[in-house]
Amino acid sequence: MKIFFDFVPIILFFVAYKVAGIYVATAVAMAASLLQTGLYWVKHRRFEKMHVVVLFLILVLGGATLVFHDPVFIKWKPTVVNWAFAAVFLGSEFVGQRNVVQRIMTQQITLPDAVWRRLNFAWVAFFIVSGALNIYAAYNFSESAWVNFKLFGMLGLTIAFVVAQSLYLIRHIPDDQQQVAVSDKKGP
Repeated sequence: MKIFFDFVPIILFFVAYKVAGIYVATAVAMAASLLQTGLYWVKHRRFEKMHVVVLFLILVLGGATLVFHDPVFIKWKPTVVNWAFAAVFLGSEFVGQRNVVQRIMTQQITLPDAVWRRLNFAWVAFFIVSGALNIYAAYNFSESAWVNFKLFGMLGLTIAFVVAQSLYLIRHIPDDQQQVAVSDKKGP
């Protein structure tokens, strides 16, 4: 359910684009991101960092798109978001005791430091490639094709990457954790 909540502004952008074009879609995405961040605050009494970063970027780049009447700014937003995440994941290798992936997943699984490091670097590479693919699509295809790629292509790439990461993780989970996970799924 959380992944759907995170993709709501993108889905609304896509629908608004198909109905009314890039500028209305940009305004809708800005409003949806603002609403998303607000609803998260109301429910959890805290902000999710990812929502705040995306909100800031959509307001700045979306605002520039509307003010200058130039869609190039909104086309750069997915790339800037992906490259910002790549920088954070990469920086986490050098700051603190654990990298981002380990901080997120350490409650669910225990892995050797080398595996955590490879997973974190895989995410860095994924974010860099995703950002580059977005720019490639934005500059080499029609606006409509870019919008389709933004929703379906990026979502598909993310799902494929998460599945590949899961298959990689399975190989490195100690046997005792795998048995606990299996018995937890069977229920009492």
